[in-house]
Amino acid sequence: MPLLEVTQTRHVSASIRLTDSTATQIDQYASFIRASADDVVEQAVAYVFSKDRDFQEFLKSPEAQRITPTLRVRRGNGNDVAEQGKKSAGPASSPTQTPASAAGSKA
Repeated sequence: MPLLEVTQTRHVSASIRLTDSTATQIDQYASFIRASADDVVEQAVAYVFSKDRDFQEFLKSPEAQRITPTLRVRRGNGNDVAEQGKKSAGPASSPTQTPASAAGSKA
């Protein structure tokens, strides 16, 4: 039985706008934990989604499946292949990274 479990995750590139101060803090936090800015944003958003009980309840509703996508996902090749408008139905279907797989990944 292996000691480590490496999970393959699919990454997409998406375009978002941030305030200058938020972008600076993301870079500072990334430096603080010795990770990439992409990893900081991924883990921070996943953390908030998992802790928000009202959002978790919303994900169970039919309305969550009928949302209008607003995130601008860019199509790419290789690891960045994505289908525009695909949304996860909840934490069970969202990709998660283990610290071992997150440490060296960059999108």
